[in-house]
Amino acid sequence: MIFLIRKSGLPSLLPFTRLLAIAILIAACGAGAQPAPPSADVLVLSNGDTLHGKLVNEVGGKVTFHTDSLGDVSVGWDKIKELHAAGVFTVLDNTFKPGSKKHASQVPTGSVDVADGSLIVHGTNAPAPIPVKNAQFIVDAPTFDKQLNHSPNFFTGWNGAATAGATLVQATQNQYTVSGALGLVRVVPTASWLNPRNRTTADFTGSYGKITQPAYSAGGVVVAPVVTKSAIFHLAAERDEYVSPRFFVLAQTAFDHNYAQDLQLQQIYGGGVGWTVFSTPRQQADLKATMQYEREQFISSPAGTSQNLVGSTFAADYLLKMKLFSYTQGLQFIPSYNIPRAYSANETNTVAFPAYKNLAFSLGTIDSYLNDAPASLPPTKRNSFQFIMGLTYAIKSKY
Repeated sequence: MIFLIRKSGLPSLLPFTRLLAIAILIAACGAGAQPAPPSADVLVLSNGDTLHGKLVNEVGGKVTFHTDSLGDVSVGWDKIKELHAAGVFTVLDNTFKPGSKKHASQVPTGSVDVADGSLIVHGTNAPAPIPVKNAQFIVDAPTFDKQLNHSPNFFTGWNGAATAGATLVQATQNQYTVSGALGLVRVVPTASWLNPRNRTTADFTGSYGKITQPAYSAGGVVVAPVVTKSAIFHLAAERDEYVSPRFFVLAQTAFDHNYAQDLQLQQIYGGGVGWTVFSTPRQQADLKATMQYEREQFISSPAGTSQNLVGSTFAADYLLKMKLFSYTQGLQFIPSYNIPRAYSANETNTVAFPAYKNLAFSLGTIDSYLNDAPASLPPTKRNSFQFIMGLTYAIKSKY
């Protein structure tokens, strides 16, 4: 409480309501004050347009810049006049060795400025100006640390696609067919600017159908109903461990059932080596060879009987990514060494056309050959062919 002394010497109380009003006014002004927002990054295009937002990254000559109005914009260095980013970024030039953590501690990190075809880093290990054509990757520092020094847990980091299709016919004969596929792959690190340490794949394809002809009477003779079914299933998984950017060792397993080929279950357990022939953002090709144990059981064979095989799987996988479609192909030849006649082969082809966001329309074929299919009635064909159309949903990792 504040007292004022008058000339008379008697104390006088200053109305505390004034003080209270002033205190409230000061508090309100302080509470309303907000810290100034961080300055936005600036991207100046060669045509003079200027964008304000945030630099996301640069990968292989393509700069991704985010703005509130346009979202993510991707442009090449040849269309950029200036770039000013105040965040902390790691710049990887063409001398960076993707598999070396020791070398990673020496990469330049800091804010970046681009002008006149040169990139300048302001921060740790700042080098001389770098020609933009030599700046292969620009990523924010936390992402660089996460990708280099950490790994996703089992449930994250997966990419792939899920496909479904169905057919229904109701007429003299009733028919239905359902088909589906699920393919998943996880490469660690998940970033394309680091060499892979390991890769895990899992895939499933299945098709089941039934044709039913109801019982009927002809001339007093009752004809029993006829049921014809088809069932083909394939399940496989593989783990690759890279010993160099292109060479890896692998372990795999596969399970197959094909009613049309009288195959109850084919089991494969093996391990081997693989080689990545080439890998670019657009396409990749792998060659693999394994030694394996294989067990086959057939539907028409006596219950519990099977044949045990020692063999190999020689495989080639190819992936092509284009703007309007993607194409995958897989080839497998599976010989048997202890029973030479018991060999098999498979080929799969899939073309997917993007439709809307993560949805695509897909066409595919699955061709399988089983040389030792047992004799049965009706005669069992050694070759089985499927043509599949369906709607595909792309599964994209957010790690």
